[in-house]
Amino acid sequence: MNKIIQSIFKNKSANESKLLQYGFKKSAGVMQYQALLKDNFLLKVFIEGDAVSSQVIELETGEPYTLFLVDGAQGSFVGEIREKYQAVMQDIAQKCFYKRVFKSVMAKNVIEYIAQKYGDKLEFLWEKFEDGAICRRKDNRKWYVVFMLARASKLGLQGDEKVEILNLKPLDPEKVVDFKCILPGYHMNKKYWVSILLEKCENMHQIFDLIDQSYALASKKQKCLVSNA
Repeated sequence: MNKIIQSIFKNKSANESKLLQYGFKKSAGVMQYQALLKDNFLLKVFIEGDAVSSQVIELETGEPYTLFLVDGAQGSFVGEIREKYQAVMQDIAQKCFYKRVFKSVMAKNVIEYIAQKYGDKLEFLWEKFEDGAICRRKDNRKWYVVFMLARASKLGLQGDEKVEILNLKPLDPEKVVDFKCILPGYHMNKKYWVSILLEKCENMHQIFDLIDQSYALASKKQKCLVSNA
């Protein structure tokens, strides 16, 4: 992976449907796209999972052109190829990828479940708080889940590492809190919200059920203000 790709696609995950809309074709599990950068220079982009790779081919010779990737390489032609290459890759990242702050298997499963069932994606609303994202209903714009990274010590756990949590509103918060993988809502109104430790909870179907409950409750006129505590 070259430095330009590393910089542009850092902490991002691919959205396959968006890639297909963009013009990618899928072959043997790999998403493929190509576009002319300049005259006889063809850009090929390959995406497998979240891994991105590329080739720039000089059509006259059929050979890969890599000079624009060399640190310190100068010249107007090299600079133009580099600029056009970056522009295409940034456009793909912006239109076909989403920010990947939450990296656990459970987080990925939850994000995919929400996208498939409700058609909602993560929204990063806070510029100064990159470790938080929400999903909300389309009809009334109310949040029904909040993803966060939080210090373990802030949750009453041992250690100071950041852990992935999912805040949501179950029908009966007191019944689901077990103080092992489901805690009273962190940074939320604990009367309504709970926090799920995504890396500790193994019951995926329970989490999906709680998401469905939270989604349904978000349709009601119920106060769910963030706690000042």
